[in-house]
Amino acid sequence: MKQKAIIKVITPRNGGIASRMKDVLGMLGEDASREGLASTPERYEKAIRYLTSGYHTSVEEVVNGALFTVKFDEMVVVKDIEFFSLCEHHLLPFFGKAHVAYLPSNKVVGLSKIARLVNMFARRLQIQERMTCQIAKSIEEKIAPQGVGVIIEARHLCMQMRGVEKQHGSAVTSAMLGAFRENKQTRDEFLALIRPKNS
Repeated sequence: MKQKAIIKVITPRNGGIASRMKDVLGMLGEDASREGLASTPERYEKAIRYLTSGYHTSVEEVVNGALFTVKFDEMVVVKDIEFFSLCEHHLLPFFGKAHVAYLPSNKVVGLSKIARLVNMFARRLQIQERMTCQIAKSIEEKIAPQGVGVIIEARHLCMQMRGVEKQHGSAVTSAMLGAFRENKQTRDEFLALIRPKNS
């Protein structure tokens, strides 16, 4: 007789992170009860829950029915979408701008929903490469466009504050699907549209 696998599900509870943060502060040599730190564990818990709130949101909730049937086959671009995320390797911030474009087939999505999708994936423990692909694939799956292009430019504090300590380095990642991968002219148009005007 086969035994069923037991899966332990840990349900987040308010205060659980804060109580552990008090221990962490002690391990760092601090007095968690001193005036400046007395409320820090609770503030940290509130902040980290907000910064990882993307785990509790789905693409369906973000889009929320804002799909519209339109006869429009020209490129739609939303650029310079600012975001903040946490690197999953060191839990340090990385931040920058996302540029998102798609070529509609027969549906378009509300423009603000694209920015909300970026926020949803950014508010998780991330690596920039994965986040770039997640944004592109979610748009592809939701509206089945002719193609999707996503470019993210970001600065990583795990590279600037520690390790190699290069303050001016940045990372650029891209995900090109459908027409953006297959058609150089489409790709070049996207790159031209997001290029700074003074470059």
